[in-house]
Amino acid sequence: MLKKTIAALALIASPAFADNAQVQNVKVAKNGSSFTFDVTILHTDIGWDDYADIWRVKDANGNVLGERILAHPHVNERPFTRSLSGVKIPEGTTQVFIEAHDTVNGWNPETKAVSLP
Repeated sequence: MLKKTIAALALIASPAFADNAQVQNVKVAKNGSSFTFDVTILHTDIGWDDYADIWRVKDANGNVLGERILAHPHVNERPFTRSLSGVKIPEGTTQVFIEAHDTVNGWNPETKAVSLP
């Protein structure tokens, strides 16, 4: 009986302990007047109810410069990398910030600072 109670409590409490989608790595390349970002995200996607669904590029003032919608869960691919091309960066910008979002926790407050080439 105790094992069943503990298991039930773990299932009830699990959303409170759901992890944030985390930006693990970023590669950036300049292509003419725009940039391509290859972003690696780590999240324990469990299916449509809890998965990493967006990452975005922001400047130091919080302006969103580009956003990559992730159309499905990545249950069997952890971490995973997805690209975004054609991102226009304002002249004089030397650093941007990458943020990840998941369907349970929203935007992870931890961002990854990236220096531009």
